[in-house]
Amino acid sequence: MAPQRQTEELRGGVLSGGGSPGLWGALIGLIVFVFIAVPLSAAVSYATHPNSQQLFGGRLSEATTGGYVAFWWIVAIMLFALPFLVGFAVAKMSVKTIVIIAAVVILFVIAVVILGQLFVF
Repeated sequence: MAPQRQTEELRGGVLSGGGSPGLWGALIGLIVFVFIAVPLSAAVSYATHPNSQQLFGGRLSEATTGGYVAFWWIVAIMLFALPFLVGFAVAKMSVKTIVIIAAVVILFVIAVVILGQLFVF
């Protein structure tokens, strides 16, 4: 009886057949965060150092400082929210949830494009 009880105690976790959807969401969110860590760091550094605007040639270097900083903060917020959105979508895995998360991501992209058009071009 003791060996059977021991195998029952070792069951569970993310990689088992009946893994928790919340743990899967957290794992996938962590993986996504690892992939976006460098772009997130770059976006925050551009947002907090307005003098970095001179690194970009063309119209971006001519944009207002406020527009430049706002653009990079929105990009940083979008990148920071991405692992949470992906993890939540994986944890819920329903069509309604995925459509809502896709709509939020599309709205973020539209906002970045509009700000880019207003302040850069």
